[in-house]
Amino acid sequence: MLSHPDYDRLLMGSPLRRPGVCVAIGVALLAVLSIAASIQLDLIRAMRSDIASVFFRALCLSSLLATVPIAVLWFLDRRERETPWLFAVTFFWGACIATGLALPFNTAFSGIVDAWVAQNPVMEQVLGPDAGSMLAAPISAPIVEELTKALGVLAVFWLLRAEFDNMRDGFVYGALVGLGFTWFEAPLYVAQGYAEFGVAPWGMQLGWRYALFGFSGHAMFTGIFGALLGLVFQTRRRWLRILAPIVGLALALGAHFWNNALPLLFALAGAAAGEPPPSGHEPPPDVGFLRAFVSGSLSELTTFLPFVVIMTLALWRSGVWERRVIREELAEEVGRTVSPDEYDQVVRDRALRTRRIARMHRRESAALVNAQHELAFRKRRVRDEGEDPEHDRLVAGWREEIRRLRAVV
Repeated sequence: MLSHPDYDRLLMGSPLRRPGVCVAIGVALLAVLSIAASIQLDLIRAMRSDIASVFFRALCLSSLLATVPIAVLWFLDRRERETPWLFAVTFFWGACIATGLALPFNTAFSGIVDAWVAQNPVMEQVLGPDAGSMLAAPISAPIVEELTKALGVLAVFWLLRAEFDNMRDGFVYGALVGLGFTWFEAPLYVAQGYAEFGVAPWGMQLGWRYALFGFSGHAMFTGIFGALLGLVFQTRRRWLRILAPIVGLALALGAHFWNNALPLLFALAGAAAGEPPPSGHEPPPDVGFLRAFVSGSLSELTTFLPFVVIMTLALWRSGVWERRVIREELAEEVGRTVSPDEYDQVVRDRALRTRRIARMHRRESAALVNAQHELAFRKRRVRDEGEDPEHDRLVAGWREEIRRLRAVV
């Protein structure tokens, strides 16, 4: 039996188990958090009181809207449930650290591009008064924002490897980081619209940015990266383990670039057709949340169809992999940690079904099912590393946890 089960399971194979490394990583993360938080606090402190009021009201609305995709991610993670605090930490990385670190880099790069446009007035003649932002957005934001978000997913991959089992885990972590980014960014755009035009674009910004029930934009970009990073634990092919995370990051960067480059491409197409450049500095259209949500969802499905397909395929294939691993690894546990009736339910499990144990309270059933699935995934991880699961401490710990749960029931 593990001496400290909760911590040993979480930190199995993690560099955090070494005191010196744990202290160094803790200090580094605390420094990064302090820098990001100070940047955000300075930004909020610089707002006029009325702008800050709009921002915090938009943040409250953003919090309500974020509950929908979080609930979906919680459902997707049902077969091997992560702890709620890990959900919160990954969301918080996107909301605080990624946004805080990206802000000064984006601002600095925009200043450089604006200075270059000022020295090349022909660009403003072609693209209009927003030439600087049109040119900067497809370059700075995709690189800076996707890298800062990806660092959060990589931190879980490196520090909490025992909690990172497959593509679905990767998608969940990535989408949570991206969702956290959207949670903070959307209110900033609402406040920016109010500061610039005197009218807060509530419906336009919140409806569009939470299109596809929150799985557009940042959640989709970083979710795809996380899913392909999780493929490292699903395949035994060495070349695919190396290539998958690189392709995932390239897809995230490409999708973000495409998203930010559209205004520039439309302006260039209009200039080629002899149309006058966009006038710029116009208030966004006054549309309600529902209309913006529907329009944004249809636009995202059309514009990002290949990426939506990749995201859907990753979730589908990860579900197939999960059910197969659970079925194969628990077959030899029948009569040991799984009863024949329970294994029959394992075999009959399907994509949208959640296995429950009959004649048992919902919470106790969920805990026992989760422990059985954790046992299956750990056994597969050990086998893939060329070791014997019967000699693994974490495998033994999950078997002991299953026996403990049955004794409590």
